[in-house]
Amino acid sequence: MLGIFLDTETNGLNPQKHCILELAYKIIDIQSGELLHSYQAVIGQPKHNWDTADPHSLLINGFRWEEVSEGLPKEEVAGAIITAFAQCGIKRGDAVFICQNPSFDRAFFSQLIDPDMQEALDWPYHWLDLASMYWAIQLRKEPTPWETGVSKDRISEAYQLPPEEKPHRAMNGVDHLILCYGAVVGFPHQTPV
Repeated sequence: MLGIFLDTETNGLNPQKHCILELAYKIIDIQSGELLHSYQAVIGQPKHNWDTADPHSLLINGFRWEEVSEGLPKEEVAGAIITAFAQCGIKRGDAVFICQNPSFDRAFFSQLIDPDMQEALDWPYHWLDLASMYWAIQLRKEPTPWETGVSKDRISEAYQLPPEEKPHRAMNGVDHLILCYGAVVGFPHQTPV
């Protein structure tokens, strides 16, 4: 089973109004923890999309117009994802997406590759979230998840892991997600380093 650990950065929270600025993912064998593929891209946006930005979102991720204006065309990013997923054997039943906030990431990911195309490519439709995994495991322990909180930084704090690097960038988010996933769920057949 493969896990597509994915994170996005955007210029706001509303996928009907805002746009994806950056995407990163790592495809990992869930059993062994082996990294099969890694990808990160800043997605170019026209000025009128940039102008709809929520200033608070840009404060969190630190993106500036200069970076976004030089980003890759979304068609190029979509093509790279489709090619990599095919090369890695990503298909429904053999892989899942794993995110901190999959409802958010999936909505913005769909700006690159629409759901009909994802379906035609037989990609996974299960998007799992770290917070629910943590919630299920932590419910049997003290402190309870509502006492610790379920943000990725709060989960990492509960496991005495470092917080995510700032500013929030997609690959930082992916790396931190994998670190937290390893602590919460683990990779059953990972070879110790």
